[in-house]
Amino acid sequence: MTLLLSLTAFGQRYEKVPFGDFEQWTVRYVTESQIIGGQERTLYVVGPTDTIRGSVAHDYENTIWSSSNAFAKVAGVVKTSINVTPDKGPKGRCAKLTTQFASCRVAGLVNIKVLAAGSIYWGKMLEPITGVSDPYAFMDWGIPFTKRPNALVLNYKSVIPNTGKLVKGTSFRTTEFDGYDPAEVFFILQYRWEDEKGNIHAKRVGTAVAHVDKSSNGWVNNFRIPLVYGDARKSTDYKPYMALISGAKTMYALNSKGKKKAIQEEAWAEDDSPVTHAIMMITSGSQGAFVGALGNVLWVDEIRLEY
Repeated sequence: MTLLLSLTAFGQRYEKVPFGDFEQWTVRYVTESQIIGGQERTLYVVGPTDTIRGSVAHDYENTIWSSSNAFAKVAGVVKTSINVTPDKGPKGRCAKLTTQFASCRVAGLVNIKVLAAGSIYWGKMLEPITGVSDPYAFMDWGIPFTKRPNALVLNYKSVIPNTGKLVKGTSFRTTEFDGYDPAEVFFILQYRWEDEKGNIHAKRVGTAVAHVDKSSNGWVNNFRIPLVYGDARKSTDYKPYMALISGAKTMYALNSKGKKKAIQEEAWAEDDSPVTHAIMMITSGSQGAFVGALGNVLWVDEIRLEY
């Protein structure tokens, strides 16, 4: 899917991201397994207006967006998690991303309680999810992309309580500890290639990452995050969260054979390196899987690229 619609203002050109105005959503009605209540849940996909009924995997072929809204089938049990929803914006609709628990009740008892930040990202969820040990492994991160924008621009509103407490929620237990969890807007450009064994390698070409660390006073319009090309560590605006992707935040993609492989982001590219892929993620928390600050909420709207 290409980025087609553009606007020009003050000598700059703005290209709207497909479905980045959040006026269109695909609505999925999924019935969970009887053993956990058998309720019908509503999952939302940022994409063409459509309605899908049934506990079936979604292919995400008609949109560049996926989200942390999850359709899982573990040991034959169908379960959902919903923390991305459409909401009323200043004009029309926007996307609401919330950090919260997803609980699974069996026979009236809570036996699984997983914490997740609300996130939208470019790529595909590889449904159904069959486990929680490594949620990033069920995502095909990024889309083919060859352009070199100057900046990412969007509108946002935030509630970031900053209580100083974080929660880790994985399966059967939760723990609380001191910490800090800003919302994050993450947009990177990569040059990717595949070796003879099908492994995916990448160099970082462009970096635009920002943290939203406090509650806003209403909507913040035209929030601009410039792209830093080449080695972002040389920029005076460099922050540790702009580093190459590794460790617990390793991302995955499908190779040319349809096999899931870790994206090995190995080095910073030269300033004029070609671009083959882009990854965008906007999330209500930046701590990674299963860790976050309960109560964080981020609303986003009107996502566009500046050239």
